[in-house]
Amino acid sequence: MIIYSVQCSHGHVFDEWFSNSADYDAKAAAGEIACPECGDRQVGKAIMAPRVAKAAAAAPVPSCQTGGGCQGGACAFANDF
Repeated sequence: MIIYSVQCSHGHVFDEWFSNSADYDAKAAAGEIACPECGDRQVGKAIMAPRVAKAAAAAPVPSCQTGGGCQGGACAFANDF
């Protein structure tokens, strides 16, 4: 399944689910997608930002500033701060 933001010729933007991009193309060409606000069937894909799932947070990397990676301040980067 894929969701597209769709815009009618009157400027109304709405989201619709499709099986795949070919399903959208076929339904749009056949006039099967109607704006829920005004009923207009002249629609096209609207500009949209991709929805990307967030991955699990990575473990923080110890830094010399926090002392986690310096073994008591004895690392080569300790004097850079």
